[in-house]
Amino acid sequence: MSSGYVIASVTVTNPAQYEEYRKWSTEAMRVHGAEVCIRGGKVEVLEGDWHPGRLVVLKFPSFDAARAFYDTPEYQKAKAAREGAAIMRLVCVEGS
Repeated sequence: MSSGYVIASVTVTNPAQYEEYRKWSTEAMRVHGAEVCIRGGKVEVLEGDWHPGRLVVLKFPSFDAARAFYDTPEYQKAKAAREGAAIMRLVCVEGS
């Protein structure tokens, strides 16, 4: 079975408020068994016109599990806390 990934590119606009989102999203990841592959860190664009900001990659056992994570009450609580604190670009991807 293929794994599923949630990939986020985040532009933080209110760092203090974003910390509240980080607290609740960390809890949501723990509850739903997300494997954190990337959460922030140094980024260097090698090709193209891409400005990813803060990158996050979470791994789940399947695409369906990764997709379902977004709709969980725990993540929705985090999402509400993030309102107005960041511009979020989020995708769900099937991979190996």
